Formats: sequence, structure tokens, C-alpha cells
Amino acid sequence: MLLGMEPKSKIQRFEDLIVWQKSMSLAEEIYRVTKVGEFSKDWGLRDQIRKAVVSIPSNIAEGYGRYRAADFKRFLTIANASAYEVRSQIQLAARLGYLGALEAEMIVKRCEEVSRMLIGLKRKINKS
Repeated sequence: MLLGMEPKSKIQRFEDLIVWQKSMSLAEEIYRVTKVGEFSKDWGLRDQIRKAVVSIPSNIAEGYGRYRAADFKRFLTIANASAYEVRSQIQLAARLGYLGALEAEMIVKRCEEVSRMLIGLKRKINKS
């Protein structure tokens, strides 16, 4: 049975997943930092990082809605790959001077946290 589909589960919808909540906060942060300064003028990088970060919670939601564990795990893998993409793009943004080193490091740490949570959720699904 898919995680969250069991009766009495605290997870009744994808919005209840902490990893989805954290990935939405990460998306908000990316939108915040990409709408100001030089970052806002680099349309290519700005649009690409926004697409990648939106992909994280979107794939969590889509996978959850498939109602099959194998599908959910596949979409969690895609979400995790997008988190890695965001990490790489944040590091490029820092090298280009669009973000300070501390701000970039904090965002990278948030990406790493989301990745760990996605991996943990996949393991939990494997056990159920």
C-alpha cells in the first residue's frame, strides 16, 4: 500500500508530506533571490533554476497522485535530480556574483536537506 494511503495515517494528501512543504519553501526562496539584482536580468539561468525548483514539489505531488509505490518512487527520484540541479545552479549564481557565498551556502544546505528527505521517503516506501 502506498505511503499515506493507509487508514489512520497522518498523511492524507501530498501537502501533508514535510518534504513537499520544505520543497515549496525552497521554491519560494529561489523565486525571492532570482527576482532582484543581476540574477533577475540573467533570464536563462533565472528561468532554468525556477523550472528546476518548481519541479521538486511538482514531482512529489504527481508521484503521490499515481497511487502506485513504484510510480511514486520514480517521481521522487526525478524530484531529487531537480534538487541537485538547483544546487549546481546556485553554485554558478554565486560564482557569477548574483548571490553572496553565505546565502548560496544556506540554499545549498536546504537542497541537501530536501534530497535527504526524498531518499528517506523512498526507503520508507520500500519498507511498506
